[in-house]
Amino acid sequence: METPARHMGSVTLRRGRNTESSTSDQRLLDQRGTGNWTHTDPWRVLRIQSEFVEGFGALAEVPRAVTVFGSARTPRDHDEYKSARELGSALAKAGFAVITGGGPGIMEAANRGASTADGYSIGLGIELPFEQGLNDWVDLGIDFRYFFIRKTMFVKYSQAFICLPGGFGTLDELFEALTLVQTGKVTRFPIVLIGTEFWSGLISWIKDTLVAQGKVSPADLDLIRCTDSVEEAVQIVNSVCGESE
Repeated sequence: METPARHMGSVTLRRGRNTESSTSDQRLLDQRGTGNWTHTDPWRVLRIQSEFVEGFGALAEVPRAVTVFGSARTPRDHDEYKSARELGSALAKAGFAVITGGGPGIMEAANRGASTADGYSIGLGIELPFEQGLNDWVDLGIDFRYFFIRKTMFVKYSQAFICLPGGFGTLDELFEALTLVQTGKVTRFPIVLIGTEFWSGLISWIKDTLVAQGKVSPADLDLIRCTDSVEEAVQIVNSVCGESE
């Protein structure tokens, strides 16, 4: 059985050349054992720097864009895949580039919708222990070694986040965006959730637990907009980001 391809940042390894079992993030953050890391981490900074430079260079000329998040496990015959595809198309027709994590599921659907609508379809991939690779509907694709660099690119080159149902990765990006908006690190940055049934429990918990216990302010709930309508989601983004910068 042929060994699957492995993406390590911008490098692709095939046919048994992918002998490294860990990821760059794991080797950076999950260090154990001797103090050898004191000799390797200063050099690792150069690789981190190069990833920032490569990402900034590749995305510098990207027009106004919206990042779409959602589960990589969503099958193509699912209603959520259909909604994400419609969303990608609607965003492209509204003049936005569409950025995703570049993988399958919801990410593929949004990229596919944008691409088939003659929009700009972008995928920012990540090195993972289980390989995904960029989907076939990505026009501009970048594979990153480090999650924190990839996250910077999502925020820096997007004017809004739209989240469809997803897992830990989607929640991670959602709450990071909420924190950045709440603390004023980014402004004019709408965050829209599509799927009222899926997100209702989370929103209720924020309201009934976080707000009720004073962990966040009632006004923080206004940072999130939730809808079942692709059209409304795009309208929300347009109302804040519609004008050309």
